[in-house]
This record gives sequence, structure tokens and C-alpha cells, in this order.
Amino acid sequence: MIAPTLYTDRLVLRMPQLADFDHHVAFHASPRAAFEGGTKSRKSAWKIWAGDVASWALRGYGAFSVEMDGVFVGEVGIYQPDHFPGPEFGWMVTAAAEGRGIAHEASRAALSWVGSSFDWPYITSIIDPDNARSIALGLRPGGTIDRTLPGVDPGDVVIRHDLRGAA
Repeated sequence: MIAPTLYTDRLVLRMPQLADFDHHVAFHASPRAAFEGGTKSRKSAWKIWAGDVASWALRGYGAFSVEMDGVFVGEVGIYQPDHFPGPEFGWMVTAAAEGRGIAHEASRAALSWVGSSFDWPYITSIIDPDNARSIALGLRPGGTIDRTLPGVDPGDVVIRHDLRGAA
């Protein structure tokens, strides 16, 4: 499956392209990757990115690349590596895009798409407990912390995004 293209007032959410990979390399090589298991080599970043892109073909969902004015500014969507307890909703933005409301705007559009595309009652965001900015972002579009849902690592904050009525 190829990702649909979603539009907001400022953003285009689209299928990832090979040109997006260098942005992931930069993210995974930077301190910004601290909450994603730490910095990684280009080789390791490729394995993560390629698996996320392949999710569209294998699962029928995945992460959208996010553009603003034709420039890659981040990613948002559904992640589900084999070791995850289920589909997880997540995001990342480039350092230049941080603090501009881009992740929030992209998250709202992607959550609306998830709600209208799948018959799921909810989707979760699994966040490192020390990542306060990401937790705050997860709560902004109406997410709630649900301590009964599984994370990936001990202590993960799991935010539940109810999808009934999100479409």
C-alpha cells in the first residue's frame, strides 16, 4: 500500500521517499535520539527507517513524511515493529521545525486519518517517561495516560488516543 497524501493548512503528509532518509540519519546521530534508544549509526538508522517504510506494504499503515513549503520537517504516523504490543502512534520533527506547532498539526491530521481508516477503538503512544515534551504533545490532541496499557520498556508512559469520533 502507498500512503495517502493528507493536507493541513501548512503541511503535506505523504509517503516517505528515499530523499527523506538523510533526515533520519541526522536525527539518529543527534542528541534528539536520546528517547529513541540513543544515537545510532547510518547503518542502524537505515534498518529502522526501512522497516518503518515497509510497514505501509506489510501492514497497510505506517509513518507519513511531513513537509512544509516543500521541505521535510518531520514524520508522524503508525509504528509497529515486531516487538511492539500493537500499533503505536508517534512523531518526530527536525530541530529546525521544533516549537512551531508542526508535530501537533501533523498529529491531528494523522489521527483523524487513523480514526477514519481503521476500526480501532484507540491507538497508543508509547513514550519514555523522561520525554516531557513528547508526553505533553501526546496529551494535546485529547490523549490520556492509561497505566493499564502495555508499553515496550518498563516505565513507559502510554497515552491512549480514543479514535471513536476522531474521523
